[in-house]
Amino acid sequence: MIRLSAGLALIVALAAAPVLAQGRAGAPADCQRDLFQNEAGMRRELTRLQSAGTTDQATQCRVWREHVTFLQGARSVFATCQAGRQREENVAQMDSSISEYRVLLANRCKAR
Repeated sequence: MIRLSAGLALIVALAAAPVLAQGRAGAPADCQRDLFQNEAGMRRELTRLQSAGTTDQATQCRVWREHVTFLQGARSVFATCQAGRQREENVAQMDSSISEYRVLLANRCKAR
């Protein structure tokens, strides 16, 4: 549960950060929209992960796999649309969460 809690903490931190929607100068035109969608997606993911906490193992495994897919997409948006320290921090947070959820999946969802 520690790994899941760390992932939830990350999502809360990212969803609460209004600076996420600030794109970098010279970024593709869709970046502003993509960053706002990332922020909204983080909130949705938090709700999904919290709801999955009381479900059966197979459902949790499915939600965690889908969450990894979401995190990979969010990472791509941060990598494309942000610059400097903000980009470095958000990409690193996504990488860390992806890694944590992969370990969680490997340990708890081997045959699922």
